[in-house]
Amino acid sequence: MFEAEQLSVRRTPIAYLNMRNPQLLKYYYKFKTLSLIDKEEISGSSPPDIFIGRIGYPNVYVGPLVPPILGDTSEMGMPETWVNKTIPEIVEARSMLVRGMLKENIHNVESGRVSGMLQELAIADRYAGVDMKLTHRPNLTVKFDENSQPFGPSAPLREMAIGNTKANRQMEKAYFDTAMGAATGMVELYEKGVEVSRIQKILAAGGLGLKNNRKFVPTRWSITAVDDTLGKYKLKEVKQSDSIEQITVFEDVALDNRWLVLLFPGAWSYELVEAWYPNTIWNQDTKNIAIFSSSEFFAGRKTYAEIGGCYYAARLATSEYLDKIGKQARAVILRETHPGYIMPVGVWNVREHVRAALKKEPLHFDSLQSTLNFVGVKMAIPVNEWIKNSAVLRDIIHQRVLA
Repeated sequence: MFEAEQLSVRRTPIAYLNMRNPQLLKYYYKFKTLSLIDKEEISGSSPPDIFIGRIGYPNVYVGPLVPPILGDTSEMGMPETWVNKTIPEIVEARSMLVRGMLKENIHNVESGRVSGMLQELAIADRYAGVDMKLTHRPNLTVKFDENSQPFGPSAPLREMAIGNTKANRQMEKAYFDTAMGAATGMVELYEKGVEVSRIQKILAAGGLGLKNNRKFVPTRWSITAVDDTLGKYKLKEVKQSDSIEQITVFEDVALDNRWLVLLFPGAWSYELVEAWYPNTIWNQDTKNIAIFSSSEFFAGRKTYAEIGGCYYAARLATSEYLDKIGKQARAVILRETHPGYIMPVGVWNVREHVRAALKKEPLHFDSLQSTLNFVGVKMAIPVNEWIKNSAVLRDIIHQRVLA
């Protein structure tokens, strides 16, 4: 860690920063939602969405996410569409999703009281009508987690009913194929164009895998499992490809996060380096900037990444791009998180904004030094701090020195 006061921070003005106090933002949306959910019965159109908890594993809370409104709510459950939204816009939509909670053993994917309805929601092709009877009025706490998308109030579920739904054909096929492994199912759905967020839901609901192996998967774990599985799948092809020939750099700025994706010629290696300013989610220090990193070289990792789910989300986005262009590279992603990122909105933020960066027109550099000079211009944190915390950058510099 080092002092933030040492840096001259060049911030891009962002309109939503007039609501920089997360407690104020939470209070505002609690108050706004209160009149809609201050009752024991909730009827509305689920995006569709579900949530599987992890506390108490293997006996966890499962249930639907239902807003007290009718109509097309599909965007509430599709983070792939949130790239250009602000934090208040995301929180406003997601804070309306009431979570019904029923404790189930993870293996009760067939015999649980609401298991079939949760799976029906997980494979639905569009929003679906859901009626919930709760044991009491929802608790007004809004749930925020860096791994999963935020959602609103919750209460124990007494009864649940679901209207007519139309299943997504590809997901329905995977759901009924009980002779297909979960990993194979994820890949097949992905290859057929099913969004990553949808695949994560069907896995969480216990809708993928061999018949006797199916179980509820906590939402937080299902998100990372899908990102990890699909990333590894893409990398099998990427690692057989020729290297890129020139240093290529992409950039993006969103939600007061700055992103640089650096691709260097060479055999596959990958690293995500995150720098969190004081008073941000993972750094409550009032003075120092915290920098974290996780990396892998050609053989891959054998342990869970220190950074967590963000690592696998960014790796999936990177492997998708390299597979698309038919190349491999040494990839280093730099993420600089400033105080405007006032609350976590989920791992999708990493996956989708790295994807967004990689869709932009890239810059090309002829030398490592010119690339590092560019990093020094675009990022507020000095280049030497990125190098000090990056195993892949140090490896590239070391190889250059030896050459």
